[in-house]
Amino acid sequence: MSAALLVGYSSSGSEDEAEATSSGRSRPGAGGAHRDQGSIPSQRLPVPDSVLNMFPNTEEGPEDDSAKHGGRIRTFPHERGNWATHIYIPYEATEEFLDLLDVLLPHAQTHVPRLVRMEEFHLSLSQSVVLRHHWILPFVQALKDHMTSFQRFFFTANRVKIYTNQEKTRTFVGLEVTSGHSQFLDLVSEVDRVMEEFDLTTFYQNPSFHISLAWCVGDARLQLEGQCLQELQNRL
Repeated sequence: MSAALLVGYSSSGSEDEAEATSSGRSRPGAGGAHRDQGSIPSQRLPVPDSVLNMFPNTEEGPEDDSAKHGGRIRTFPHERGNWATHIYIPYEATEEFLDLLDVLLPHAQTHVPRLVRMEEFHLSLSQSVVLRHHWILPFVQALKDHMTSFQRFFFTANRVKIYTNQEKTRTFVGLEVTSGHSQFLDLVSEVDRVMEEFDLTTFYQNPSFHISLAWCVGDARLQLEGQCLQELQNRL
């Protein structure tokens, strides 16, 4: 009942510089004019800018442009060979769920117009962590080994709650789990065991399991909590 989202920020790009050299020498009787190679210094022809621009300096790392990602800011800096990883349970939205979202989101947007609907829905079982590339296969196998004994279970998420990420750079409107909490804790316990095996950060203490419905850039708790939150809850 879990899935590992492996998002690669690393690049395999490396600049290989090929230098053309002359390994042969003119032979007596060979056609064409012959000059003494030692009398002319070897010179490398300049590489056109159009070619150089095809191979940017990867040592500087990729340029982070938050405007290309809806204003989102990278939680941790890019490093070559690192892969951002997040463990979660995907939630397949029903027609009833989407109808509810169509009711809640427009009202929330009257308080915070920049709120954007989530493209996919899930319940997180881990924080975002960084894996080295050679850890990926053993990490996924360890998760499978720890999760095989779990059975399907039912849960309810019917309490509107406002969340932010740790850096307070994004705010989320979510539905908090009100039944099935203990089963999610059991899942997190096993995920945390795997995290500890790889010396990675475990999940939050006393987590609030939820399905995020919408998000926006910045800390919008002041606008969304209080009256807006109560109004959203009354619409459930």
